[in-house]
Formats: sequence, structure tokens, C-alpha cells
Amino acid sequence: MKKEIIINSSSNETRIAITEDGRLVELFYESPDLSRNVGDLYLGKVAKVMPGIRAAFIDLGFPQDAFLHFSDIETSPDDYKDMLGDDEFDDDDDEEEETKQPSRFVNKDRNPAAASLERGKNIIVQITKEPVGNKGVRVTAKVSIPGRYLVLIPFNRRIGISRKIYNQKERRRLRSIVRNVLPEGFGLIIRTVAAGQDENLILDDLNKLIQAWNEIQTKIKNTKPPSLLYKDVSTTNSVIRDLFREDIDRMVVDSKKLYKEIRNYIDDTSPEYSDRIILYEDEAPIFDTYHSIEKQIEESLDKRIYLKNSGYIVIETTEAMTVVDVNSGKYAKSKDQEINSLKTNIEAGKEIARQARLRDIGGLIVVDFIDLYEDINKRKLHDELRKEFRKDRAKSTILPMSEFGIVQITRQRIRQNIIQRISSQCPMCSGTGRVQTGLSFLKEIERWLQRYKGGDGGIFLRLRVNPLIRHYMTSGIFNRILKLCIKFKVIIKLETDDTLALDEFRFFELRSKVELTDEYSQQ
Repeated sequence: MKKEIIINSSSNETRIAITEDGRLVELFYESPDLSRNVGDLYLGKVAKVMPGIRAAFIDLGFPQDAFLHFSDIETSPDDYKDMLGDDEFDDDDDEEEETKQPSRFVNKDRNPAAASLERGKNIIVQITKEPVGNKGVRVTAKVSIPGRYLVLIPFNRRIGISRKIYNQKERRRLRSIVRNVLPEGFGLIIRTVAAGQDENLILDDLNKLIQAWNEIQTKIKNTKPPSLLYKDVSTTNSVIRDLFREDIDRMVVDSKKLYKEIRNYIDDTSPEYSDRIILYEDEAPIFDTYHSIEKQIEESLDKRIYLKNSGYIVIETTEAMTVVDVNSGKYAKSKDQEINSLKTNIEAGKEIARQARLRDIGGLIVVDFIDLYEDINKRKLHDELRKEFRKDRAKSTILPMSEFGIVQITRQRIRQNIIQRISSQCPMCSGTGRVQTGLSFLKEIERWLQRYKGGDGGIFLRLRVNPLIRHYMTSGIFNRILKLCIKFKVIIKLETDDTLALDEFRFFELRSKVELTDEYSQQ
């Protein structure tokens, strides 16, 4: 499989596409209003402790307090005592995605760190998940600082190593390199990309991480919460640091400035990959030239995704979950319906796994596959789904198909769904995808006028509606607004307001301009 990273950079936006055999599988956006905050360290203040949900809320200076679960606090409160000047607590270890293990169930009564949480106390936390919807960021007290080859874990004496480094001799070599120089009281995780690297490169990375931690310690003593202690790298730099490995065949960049920055970084950290970085200098847009990425973005982020065999899937996002419906379309290659259904389901499963990565779909995903009646075919589909989701860096759990043809998937949520990041809610339909019919809207105005006349109001009114509704109400000689005036014996001056949705209206007194809408609306 050929993997490539294609970077399109402009003055106010950077887009990073990752492709596999020419197909877009991951997409990252970076702009001033879409800045990355995962990995940032904050000195916060405990705003609220809620044992009933086994969590605390931390004031970080954001509009919404951060969520800290008790399972993300495992070490002694004395760890940060010297830095904070009081009985505060730290985190234990955090891991790179390759070495993470499921969080343990933590009982506050048995956890001294969680038990010491009190409102108003200072605490050092690290953001692990970006805000989603009306929820704030999620944080952990188990802080870590990632580098190119290593992840530094303060107040943890364990040296971990990526499971993807299989050679035992290499594992021992890497452990011995860091064990001999690692200061007391620190833990490390050795990342996959460290395999085969020169000792000096690894030690340079370690020294930079320790220096960063020393700067954090100094800042803690001279700042008050809430405040930012450490800013992790940008989205672009994190992709270079975490994803540019030996399995990437090439990286193409269309910005000379960014190309030089990336080249200098790779020359210092992984010089053997330097020749894989290419500067794109053609006039045509880079996303048009390479694999028609621009077209793939438009097609892939649509609600309906068509499959090669004429089937398609429909993706709907709700507050609680993402729902996917699989349809066979006109596909009937075989006379056996079961075989046709299995082939369509497998192809749909591959596309669903790709869409989960591409859109950053997190949380619960419910897929309504075409019904399969034979258990062996259900197992084949389940195995294929697990195989495809193993390509994903985010953790996922896939349950077998139910009797109703439903497959439930949970996928780790780290940041907002890509569609939520690059689009906003429709002001016309408030995100529902549907608006009132013109007749329903007219009847609602009639009911308002009935209540208004029942209250002995004056006859002169000003009505503001969306421009499209104005056209609907004024078309024809004996138009709808004129009928309303005659029916309710009022004089209505119709005006337009672009800010109003298609199902919104505002009534005012004509002369005084006092708004009357809410006064006569149904309570």
C-alpha cells in the first residue's frame, strides 16, 4: 500500500491530506479559528467535584469548564507539592496511541488523588479531547510531553516501548540508551519511529523534552490559575512528528516556507526521510493534481456516499450517535441474494471505516446493514470490519451483527467531527434539514393575528420576514398578504430581514416600532 501526505498551505489555512493507494483516508484542517489544543498543559482550578458521576470540573478559563474523570487521576497528591506550594496532585503515565491501555475503573474512596479533590484547589491537567457540541474539553491529570522519538512522563518511573517494535534486540538497545541517562522521577515511552535511530538523535529528543518540563516547572511557580503552561505543536507539526514514518512514501508541500520548516525538522530528527519531502511548484492547485483530492473531499463529505457496485450508504449524525444506512441500489451480480448482500455489506464496511477516519467520527456508530441470514456470512462481515478499523489510529470496538442486521461500533473521540469543524448550522432550518411549508407558515401568522385582534390592538402593523417568504406572500394581484389584511381588518407593511429563518417572523407597531411578536405568541 502506497501512503502519501499532501499539504496545501495558504495564508490563512493549511489542509493536510493522507492518502492510501490514491484514496483519501484522513484530512486535517488548521486555521486561526480551528487551532489545535489537544496536548496543551494548563494550571487550572477545581470548580466543582461531583462524586455522583465520578468526575470533577476544572476551570481553565474557557467558556465551559473542563471535564476530569476520576479514572484520569491515579497518583499521589504529593507529586506536585513542591511546584504548587500546597497539597496538589499530579498524574501518572500517559501513553502514545500505540501503547495505550484501557483506563482502569477508579473508586474515589480508594484513590488518594481523587479523594483530595476540593473546590478551589489548583491542579495541573492536559487536554485529551477537544470540545464537542455543547461539551467542554476533556482533560487528564496524567500529563505527558511527546517528542519525535520519546514521550516524557513526569513522576513515573516506568520505561515503556511501542508494541510495534518487534525486534527484541532493538528493544533492549533502546531501553538501555534511555535508562542510563533518564533523570530520577521520570518515565518514558519509546515511540515506533525510534527503531533503528542513532543514539544521539534519541538523546537530543530526550534533552529537549526535559528542558520543556523544566520550563513548565518554572512557569508554574510564577503564574496563577487558570493559565496555559505548555502549548503543544500545531496540527501540521503534529502530523509531521507523529505520522511521518517509514510507511510514508512521500510528502508533497506547496508552500516554500512550510517546506523549509519541515525539511529542517526532518534533517535534524530523521535525516533518512529527507529525500521523501517534495516541494510542489506547479500553478495548478495541489489538491487537483494529486489524486483529485479536492473532488474526493467534496464527494466524501456528502450525506450520501456511492459505492463502486452501485450501492450506497447514507450517514446521519445525531446528538447521541452517528447512524449509517446501507443500501444495495441496483446491485444484483449474483442470482443468490445472500451473496449480493454480503458483497455490498463488505464494500460498505470498508467505506464506513474510511469515512470514520476521514470525518473523525467519534462515539457510538450504528450501522444498518443489509440483512444476512447465514451466521458464517455475518462472521465474515464482522471480521472484515475489524480488519479495516485496525488501520485506524483511534481505538474502536465492533460488536457482531444483531438479529436485526445492526452493527454497533464505538470509536475513540479526540476532536470534533470534521464536518462540524468546517461548517456551521444552517440558519434557515436550524440544522434539521427541513423547513415549514409556505402554507404552514401562513397559518402561523394567521393564528398570531387572531390573538392580536383578540387583544384589541391597533390596525397598523409592520411585519418582517425572510426575503423568500416575502416573495411567497406578495406573488399575484390578490396576494396572500392582502388577504390577511382584509380578513383581520389590519394594515400590514411587509419588510424583509435576511437574518430571519424561513419559519420566523417579527411583528411591530408601525409608528412606534415596538415589537409585539412575543406578546401575542402562544405561551
